[in-house]
Amino acid sequence: MNTPTRPPDPRHQRPEGVTDTTVEALGALSKALETTERARGALYTFHQLTGGADLALDDAVRLLREAGHGDQADRVEREILGRNVIPGHWTFQIVEEYNSTYYEVFRTVEQEIRGELAEGRDHLYEAEMKEARRTPGHPDHTAT
Repeated sequence: MNTPTRPPDPRHQRPEGVTDTTVEALGALSKALETTERARGALYTFHQLTGGADLALDDAVRLLREAGHGDQADRVEREILGRNVIPGHWTFQIVEEYNSTYYEVFRTVEQEIRGELAEGRDHLYEAEMKEARRTPGHPDHTAT
């Protein structure tokens, strides 16, 4: 196994003067953003599932009417169909507010801090962990 070793991609190398603690802090900030990305995905899941449930009510109302339960069909239409999930808001509005009030700000701040402290380089913590854990010369452990 004489595969030559190559250093990590320059985009994942620590700029000169960046300390271990700074790399660790940027890693923690990045991890928090990634967790927020997952939360955002869950919010979209909530949005789509709630919307799908609301659309499924059309079948429930139709079937209640066909079964001779007009009062119950009317109640579902009146009290549930198209209902706000929180006062004044459907799920798409919650998603929009989350994106503009929290997610976009978080993403922007993380990107700006990376720019200020590490020349905008991303995943320095992970890249250094990869470098420390790889087997030199092994073709499946190359830096690229």
